[in-house]
Amino acid sequence: MADFYFNNTARPRRSLLSVPAINTRALAKLQTLDCDGVIFDLEDSVSPDMKDEARRNLVAFFKETTLAGREAIIRINPATTTVGQADLKAALACHADAILLPKVEQPSDINDVADLLAETDAPDTLKIWAMIETPKGVLNAAAIAEACHTIGARLGGFVIGLNDLRKDTRVPIGAERTYLVPWLMQVVLAARAYGLDVIDSVSNDFRDLDAFAAECEQGRAMGFDGKMLIHPAQIDAANQAFAPDAQALTEAQEIIAAFEKPESVGLNVINSKGRMIERLHVGPAERLVAMAQIIAERKAGKT
Repeated sequence: MADFYFNNTARPRRSLLSVPAINTRALAKLQTLDCDGVIFDLEDSVSPDMKDEARRNLVAFFKETTLAGREAIIRINPATTTVGQADLKAALACHADAILLPKVEQPSDINDVADLLAETDAPDTLKIWAMIETPKGVLNAAAIAEACHTIGARLGGFVIGLNDLRKDTRVPIGAERTYLVPWLMQVVLAARAYGLDVIDSVSNDFRDLDAFAAECEQGRAMGFDGKMLIHPAQIDAANQAFAPDAQALTEAQEIIAAFEKPESVGLNVINSKGRMIERLHVGPAERLVAMAQIIAERKAGKT
C-alpha cells in the first residue's frame, strides 16, 4: 500500500474549479485565478443543444491558452454515448492532463475508456479521473480503485459528486453533511488503499463563504486532497484549508533530516527529539515538502 501512495507525483489539488465549457467569459478569466486546476465541464453544466459549441470553445481555448502549471481536467459525457465519444476526441485535441468520467460505478467504466485511449496512442501521462456520485459508485469504490489504479488503466483519482448522491439516496441537504460522512470516508479509504488522490464535492452556496470554509476544514479532516469548486470566490478558502500547515511542514523537514544523518543509515526506527519515528514516515514527509515547494514556487511566479 505504501508503494502505491509514494509513487504518486506530488501535485497540489487543493482547488479544482469547475468551469462550463460553454461559458467563454469564465474561460477568459482563468489566467487570473489561483486555483490548482480547472475542470472544464462538457457534461451537466452544458445543455444538450449546446454540446457542439462547448466543444469548439474548449478546443479554441487550448489552442490559444496555457494554464501555467495548473492541471487541466475535462469532464466528458458518458463515453458510451456518441456525445461522450465526441467529447473524448475533443479532450485529446486539447492535450488535457486528465479526463473526468461521470457516474463511474464499476471498473469497466474506467477500463473501457482506457482501451479507447490506448487505441488512439494517447500519452501515458493522460489520466482518467472518476466521479463517484451514485450509490453503486460508493459501494464499488474499492473494487474500482483496485482494478484500475494500474498504469494501463490510467486511474488517477476520485471526485465526489454529492448532488447526484443526495438525489439518489434522498438525503436532504444539511450544513454539516452528517449522514453523508460514512460514504465519503468509504471513498477516501478506497482511494488511499491504492494510492489515488480524492477530491471533495462542490458546495452549492458560493455566497456563504464561512460555511464553505467550514466544509473545507471538514474535508481536510476526513483526508481529502482538495475540493471541487463552482465559483472563483471559493478558491482562497480551499487553498488555505488544504495547504500543508506550517507545523506539519516543519515536522516533515525534521523527519527527512533525521533519516539523512549518517548514524541513521540502515535503521528503520530512530529516536528524534524524544520521539520514535519510522522510515515509512519519510515518504509522506518528502511528498509534503515537495507539495509545499510547488505551491511556493507558483506563488512566487505570480508576484
